Amino acid sequence: MDPTHDTWMTKAHRRFLAADAHAQFDFFDRSFCATGGFHVLDFKGVPLDSQVQELHTTTRLIHSYALGKLAGRSGCEPMIDHGLAYLGSHHFDSSAGGYVWALNGPAIHDGRKLAYGHVFVLLAASSALAAGHPDAQSVLDTVDHVLDQHFWEEDHGLFCDEYNRDWSPFSTYRGMNANMHGVEALLAAYEVTGREKYLDRAGRIIEFFACKIAAAHQWRLPEHYTDTWAIDPTYSGDPMFRPAGTTPGHSFEIARLLLQYNELSIAPSADRIQIARNIAYRALADAWDDANGGFFYTLNFDGTPDITRKYWWPVTEAIGVLAALLKTDPQPEDVIWYRRIWDCARTKFIDTDHGGWFPEIDDTGAKTALQFKGKPDIYHSIQAVLFPMLPGVSNAYSGLEGKLRSP
Repeated sequence: MDPTHDTWMTKAHRRFLAADAHAQFDFFDRSFCATGGFHVLDFKGVPLDSQVQELHTTTRLIHSYALGKLAGRSGCEPMIDHGLAYLGSHHFDSSAGGYVWALNGPAIHDGRKLAYGHVFVLLAASSALAAGHPDAQSVLDTVDHVLDQHFWEEDHGLFCDEYNRDWSPFSTYRGMNANMHGVEALLAAYEVTGREKYLDRAGRIIEFFACKIAAAHQWRLPEHYTDTWAIDPTYSGDPMFRPAGTTPGHSFEIARLLLQYNELSIAPSADRIQIARNIAYRALADAWDDANGGFFYTLNFDGTPDITRKYWWPVTEAIGVLAALLKTDPQPEDVIWYRRIWDCARTKFIDTDHGGWFPEIDDTGAKTALQFKGKPDIYHSIQAVLFPMLPGVSNAYSGLEGKLRSP
């Protein structure tokens, strides 16, 4: 056991993680919509009026509840089954193939075909397969074919981003976000199937962003690219999914995924561990608000703050990468940061009255609702409490066994 382990993964901390996981599931159980799909919930768990459901909401709930089932949480099967059924009956485009981005009740609200959404289908199918759902293999095979046919660019070793519903292109945009979550999904698919294709592709994406791009930009990660994968420094799109500049929360995710990939690799490398540390600690140094806590959402290319609002998900991802570093290459500063960020999460983001995490705070730490309505999903925050309990960085599907089971 590493010498720092007892200073961060104490019995009390493990109990806290498990208790918050159950509180999150208790809250998001109310997402179940009897007429199909899932509700988006307000702060108290009451369904919002809007019937718009986006693909990443469906898939993230499937994935999260599959993790819950694997960890021993009772009652997860209906959510997994319900989500997969809705994925097939509504999101899947039976005429053109692939999965549409958003529904409004039974009608298509946004028919675009996005790599970002499709890699989350791959993640959901992989997790559902690990949890033993009988329909998961078919979904995995279907989305694997779509990713191969439309999104994977073999010459670049990366995913392209977006099409119209009929698969006609409408932009030449290329981005890190879809590829980063592509790594997440590919590693999950590899862990559940053992297919080398998934590990190889994850490695190619990681090599480009973490080992090439970050290394050339002082360990920061530009988000936006042209169709030849040249950095596009002037791009500014959706303020949540495609903001200008760099997004430190994504640096935390990339760094954790690099550690996961390295652990799964047939030739693990100390260099990869150091690269992951460089990326994570650059984002910690750039984005942490010393005065108020939390992370500035986006940064300019020189590391100065741009969008200063604070969201829950970068906090969860910082927890994830620090836990991964503590299991891979523990250093005293990792424990300090891990505790510091959990203190921020407890005091500013975790809703101890109703369960779940508040998604957004302002510079003073007050709860706000400028970007989000309600609590958008369980995905980031449930991984923040489950992944630190794993014995390693990879193999969550086997490593979670019993972590939420009552003693």
